[in-house]
Amino acid sequence: MDAVSTVDFHTAGEPFRIVDDAGVPLKGDTVAERRVHAMAPGSALDDLRKVLCFEPRGHADMYGGFITPPDDDGAHFGVLFWHKDGFSTACGHGTIALGVWAVETGVVAAPDTGTTEVVIDVPSGRVTARVHTEAGLVTSVDFVNIASYVLATGVSVRTSRGDVLVDVSYGGAIYAQLNAASVGLSVEPGNIDALIALGREVKWALNDAAVAQHPDDPRQSGIYGTILFEQTPASAPSDAAGPLAQHNATVSQRNVTVFADGQVDRSPCGSGTAARIATLAAEGTLTENGTLQHGSIVGSTFAGSILSRTRVHGRDAVIPQVSGMAYRTGESTFTVDPRDPLTPGFVLR
Repeated sequence: MDAVSTVDFHTAGEPFRIVDDAGVPLKGDTVAERRVHAMAPGSALDDLRKVLCFEPRGHADMYGGFITPPDDDGAHFGVLFWHKDGFSTACGHGTIALGVWAVETGVVAAPDTGTTEVVIDVPSGRVTARVHTEAGLVTSVDFVNIASYVLATGVSVRTSRGDVLVDVSYGGAIYAQLNAASVGLSVEPGNIDALIALGREVKWALNDAAVAQHPDDPRQSGIYGTILFEQTPASAPSDAAGPLAQHNATVSQRNVTVFADGQVDRSPCGSGTAARIATLAAEGTLTENGTLQHGSIVGSTFAGSILSRTRVHGRDAVIPQVSGMAYRTGESTFTVDPRDPLTPGFVLR
């Protein structure tokens, strides 16, 4: 392959490798169609994904995206998100990183101080990275997602830790959500092996079930990840009279999202946070005046909120916003020696 240049970021600890020019023809008229072509056997784009994601150039928890043209003139560009097992339908932490990248590189013009909307077409729809700048520096990004909603609640799943109850919600991808305390686990780095194992069990138990079917687009069906969450002390306003039911209270949780096949999100997971917002909104725990303080297993935090409510596919839904920040970690030019027997690479998990 020809040399491929990348710019790497991390969003709340989760990597995101941006490829502005993959040097590979993109088949399809929309980002969603391009994803289908990219996943086809023998796809040159899939081969490139493996080279950039697998060791020795990446690792089992690597993540990135190929920049593509937008679906139409209403967006600045499109992106195909990828991980070790393929191409995902959504990525909130990646959207935040793309907002920073677009403004810092001048792909989208931005004022020295103000707010700039970077509109991006992704396989699940059209999203916005609302980029805030001050004195020429990006200070934060709001990821405004597509409509997110609950697909099922109280779903019983048999696992090696016994039967558990999970909720299933859509936030650009479909997530199963499980209270880690219900199986005696806490969201701590020392428990990562047990959390991964349980996350994989839940995912594969439900992946082909009716509750994991997208109501309109079968290309988005299947459990993308399992969110294992726990309650943490809330930093509610001093005048809050009650706990989570108070309309302006902060809901404070920590989670680890185990997605694809055992991949661990180091961030609180952007599209997963959107799914949690949908679940908490449906149960009345989170309202328009509240904030979800969503922590990760490495101690980073996203702030989630409800921008508005709507209905899609006959379901009550919310438009969620997830706020965070991404930071550039480096730039690389990757090559493949034609004599290298370990091409495209390998993963050990």
